[in-house]
Amino acid sequence: MELITRDRDRLLQRAARVYGLSFTVVSALCLLVPGVVSPTTLLWAGPLYLLLALAQWRMGATDAIGWVLLSLVAGAAILVVVVTLDSETGAAALPALLHISAASLASVGLVLTRSPHRIALLVVAFVLITATTMLLTATYQEPLRTAIMLLLGWILAAIIGVWIGASIPQVAKRIASIGRAHRAERQASELEAQRRQSARLLHDTVLATLTLLAHSGVGVSTDALRAQAGDDARLLRQLRLGTIGGTAEESSSPVATDETVLGTTLESVKQRFGRIGLEVSWHGTGQVLLPSDVLDAFLLALAECLENVRRHSGVTQAHVTITEDATTVRALVTDSGVGFDIADIDEAKLGFAESVVARLRDVGGNARLFSAPGAGTTVALEVPR
Repeated sequence: MELITRDRDRLLQRAARVYGLSFTVVSALCLLVPGVVSPTTLLWAGPLYLLLALAQWRMGATDAIGWVLLSLVAGAAILVVVVTLDSETGAAALPALLHISAASLASVGLVLTRSPHRIALLVVAFVLITATTMLLTATYQEPLRTAIMLLLGWILAAIIGVWIGASIPQVAKRIASIGRAHRAERQASELEAQRRQSARLLHDTVLATLTLLAHSGVGVSTDALRAQAGDDARLLRQLRLGTIGGTAEESSSPVATDETVLGTTLESVKQRFGRIGLEVSWHGTGQVLLPSDVLDAFLLALAECLENVRRHSGVTQAHVTITEDATTVRALVTDSGVGFDIADIDEAKLGFAESVVARLRDVGGNARLFSAPGAGTTVALEVPR
């Protein structure tokens, strides 16, 4: 909020500079019209105009009251000099004088509305300038008309100052409100992403182990079940403590497959499925450099595809071929099992839709499925490097 206040004050100062200098220039041009005032008057008034312009310029760069007071003194001096030295032709100079007193000097109203003592100074300045102008121009114009013109000019400047001063904090509050809403939405998205990640991990590991137990671990040794259950217990502990995943710096740097934060390497995937009765034949490269989040998604999606082979294909062997180019890493998971009709897949099933397709799409990858009854199944996985 303090930063917003400083920006507001700078905006008011610059607005006062532009406002005041504009009418100062107009007033000076009015005096330069031939025959309006004598050369002697111009000689005396010229330095005062320069002094007024300097004070208004500095008023736009600093909050010091001294420059405000100097601009008021210089403006009043211009009025006195012009009327005193050209008393007989003063009527011709009246527009120039009114531009000074009713507009140029009124610019201080933009910077004198922020606090009670500044408002008091504004009122005093208005009264003195108005009284001086009315007294000096009484011969050329009705004093009441002069007072009304000055009143309107100073009120307009004060209103602009109050409006700008009041609008900026409101805008700041709205920006802050939008920021809070954005943070809340981002937090909700992060929580939802974490929930989905946890659901995928539970589905891919714990539920797979429970399925084995439900079938009495047919084809799987007791030691393999014990090792699988130990891995699942560690995963559940990590989920409960919120320690799965790495820092932002870790996620943005490429790491080798044996350095993933989940400890899931291609070799460990092979050993895991070997323990539970699925022989996996690996082809192609075995070392792939990927950002850790992409690597985790790639390996976990690959493991889920192999789990589907183990559960549903009716065979005990699968082939995994890994290839890479400058932009993409690909894996083909193939089995010669019973296959199925792709049209029969339930889009809402967590196993393929979430654990494979959605997981890869979250990191910019993709998955495609090819199968037919009696012809086996192939899943193509792609992730960006």
